[in-house]
Order: sequence, then structure tokens, then C-alpha cells
Amino acid sequence: MPAAFKTVAVVGKSDATSLPDVLDQLVKTLRARGIKILMDPPTAGASRSQPDAVHEMTQLPAKADLAVVVGGDGTLIASARLMAEKGVPLVGVNLGRLGFLTDIPADGLEAAIASILEGDYIPEQRMLLAGAVRRGAQTLFSTLAMNDIVVSRGAMGSMIEFAVTVDGEFIYSLRADGLIVATPTGSTAYALSCGGPIIQPNVNALVMVPICPHTLSDRPLVLPSTSTVRVSLERDTHGPAHVVCDGEALARLGAGETVTISLATQTVTLLHPRDYNYYELLRSKLNWGRANRDRPTTRG
Repeated sequence: MPAAFKTVAVVGKSDATSLPDVLDQLVKTLRARGIKILMDPPTAGASRSQPDAVHEMTQLPAKADLAVVVGGDGTLIASARLMAEKGVPLVGVNLGRLGFLTDIPADGLEAAIASILEGDYIPEQRMLLAGAVRRGAQTLFSTLAMNDIVVSRGAMGSMIEFAVTVDGEFIYSLRADGLIVATPTGSTAYALSCGGPIIQPNVNALVMVPICPHTLSDRPLVLPSTSTVRVSLERDTHGPAHVVCDGEALARLGAGETVTISLATQTVTLLHPRDYNYYELLRSKLNWGRANRDRPTTRG
């Protein structure tokens, strides 16, 4: 069977001492199938096996048929936002901690990658958010997010107050440390730690989760994926709020400015091994049904 992918971009980022060994194994697996290997400069610097070409990350999507990300979920998310522009699918090899998205373990890399390269995989579409900060009709900043877009008080010591609308309809005035708007992918990230629900990836929905609200009745809200959420500061007495996309602070929100969040036209395609099971992933990563949850804890 001819290779389903002829040019593969390899992106690696991890503090793990095993990264060079994993990159060596990956390069060997790709070269055995005559596949052209591209890397970004940091990955090439960490690899003992040199690629066929080195390009800046922003150039890789236009040159690759597939991206293999070696690291953690954060590395895959950053890569996915770039690859989505050209529709390049991604495969994740986990060297991080949880690994909800980088679902191939390093010790199972060779067999899983070989199967995917031969066209034996489960493709999965993940939605992206489009976020923009606007002052009137002027767009000050725009971005894509795979997990979430957050309006946060940042380093300020007091809560912020802002108004939230959905599809032009006023929802509430919220006094809180912030507000998370997350995709189903992001429902197992920051939103989960703030009490939001887990949304299965193929459900067309968004979740809106207050961060430490002043009023306990301000609860997470699940919205249709077609919704447009707008967040604006009601008072700016303590300075601007921060707009954070996938964990990276990218803009500030001042008085008279609005964050608009909606579904992006681009999507991310993840390729999973044939034995991939989302619920098994949750059981494994969240320790559901494990005996050690029932063991008494000891306190010193």
C-alpha cells in the first residue's frame, strides 16, 4: 500500500530527557517508509537524527501532509492552531503528564505511527474558537483557540465586573475572577477545574464557565456551538482585564471594549490509533473507578 502521507512535520517540545530518543525512533519509523521529514528549528536542535529540511513553525503547514507532535497537550494545541489553516491533520505522542490529546504513549510509538502512515486510523474533527477584541467597529486583536478563551482579572487583586450576551441577548452581569468560554476539547482543561461539565468531543456545543463568581447561583452554561458570546467590562476602576487564549495572555480588555467569541470556520483533524477510546481515556486520565480512590488517606 502506498504511503498515505509523503511529507511529515515533526514538532517536539518537552523537558523529558527521553525526547531525543523518541525523536530518533520516530525518524527511523518515517525513514523506513521513504517519508520526507520536516522539523522546526528547536525540534531539529533536540534531535540527534537530522531531518530532510528545517523550517520555521509558521512555514510547516504549507509544506506537510501530516504533523506528528511529540510532547504534551499544550504543544499539540499550539501546533493545531497553525495546522488548521491548511487542513493538516495531527498525531500526538505523549511525553507530558495527562495527555488528553497526545494519546499515543512513547513506548507504543512505532506500531501506532506505522499503522497511521498506512492509512489505518480513526480521524476526528475538533472545533476551534475565533476570538476578537473590538472597540466599536475596530478590531484590535483576533485569534484562534482550541481549548478556551478566557476573560480574567489577571494579576489584579479584586474581582472584575462584566456583561455577557449570547447571540445579542443579555445573559447576566457577572462579578467574578473571570469567565471561560470553552470548546468540548477545552471542557477537560481550565473549565473542568472551575466546575464545568465534560463535553464529548463530537457534541456541537460550547460551555461558558464563571471563575470564582461572587454569586454562587452563577453556574456553567452549555450553549449551541453556533452561539456568539460577547463580554464587555461594566466598570474599569481596577484597570483592564486580560484576554487569555489556550493559556496564553494575548490582549487586554479595557472600558468600552468587547471580546467576541464564536465558532471558527477552521477545524482541527486529529488522527488516532484504531484502538482509541475516549471513555477509556477519561477513565485512565481522571482515575475513574480505580481502587486507590477508595483507600483512606493518611495525614502527617
